[in-house]
Amino acid sequence: MTTKIGIIGMSPGNAHPYSWSAIINGFFDGAEIIRVGYPGVTAYLQANKNTLGIDNAQVTHVWAQDVQIAESIAAATGIAHVVPQLEDMIGKVDAVILSRDDPEQHVAMARPFLDAGIPIFIDKPLAITTADMDWFAAQHAMGRFIMSCSSMRYSSEAGAVKMEMAALGALQFATAVGKKDWPKYGVHMLEALFALLDDPRPVAVKHIGKEGKDSVQITFENDFQVMIHMYMDISLTFQLSLFGKDGWRLIEYKNWYAMFRNNIIEFVRSVQQGSSRLAFEKTERIIRTLIAARESLESEGKTIYL
Repeated sequence: MTTKIGIIGMSPGNAHPYSWSAIINGFFDGAEIIRVGYPGVTAYLQANKNTLGIDNAQVTHVWAQDVQIAESIAAATGIAHVVPQLEDMIGKVDAVILSRDDPEQHVAMARPFLDAGIPIFIDKPLAITTADMDWFAAQHAMGRFIMSCSSMRYSSEAGAVKMEMAALGALQFATAVGKKDWPKYGVHMLEALFALLDDPRPVAVKHIGKEGKDSVQITFENDFQVMIHMYMDISLTFQLSLFGKDGWRLIEYKNWYAMFRNNIIEFVRSVQQGSSRLAFEKTERIIRTLIAARESLESEGKTIYL
């Protein structure tokens, strides 16, 4: 049986409604995706066209805040139905992907589907305020199906290094460097680090940088420390370094297509199995760390204990 998926788009600069729908449906109109400003998406879809399409899944419905945007996404990725209101998907789809990375909209947009008992994947970051994170945690406690993460959790680059972790010896330190803002892109580096370290429990967060030049120190319960640096004006990069007693590794994240596809597969599997294959508690730790760093910045570098 095919899992019917509805997709919600789109926030400025976030091409996921196009790329994710194309990856699932196995179809894309490269010229249309270029026309709306995402030539990089067309390039990686074209390069990976032989692996497009997810078995037993289809994006069948789309909504966006502007009907012309929704019609473009539909035409570019083979979606049959454009709905005038996002709630119109209820009763017509088996699951929803909220593919917007503006977290201030997530509660309002997710609410009707969670109320209806429809599984939902929410693009990163799930939340950026404690109040919204508490709301999602309460929904999870009620048994609602919520999955949310950065696709870096499923990167092929990290998977390769994870097989070599034992050779590094006891880990002493880790650092990550990324471009752009802390809320939307710092979560990428948090997800990458937490996943690579088997999702340890953070206990303290301290912001020692400034707006646009974010430097965040995180201490975990075993006293292991990491540093994450997010700079708006560096050359585009997402890198993670691990330092052990016996060796070190540098990971450079580049294969966005592979991590997106792996993430989508995990969501579809989760829907078909009836529960998220990614424990909500792992996402909650990451989001509360993300929020704590912002709180630390706003309190002039005060350490925030989790």
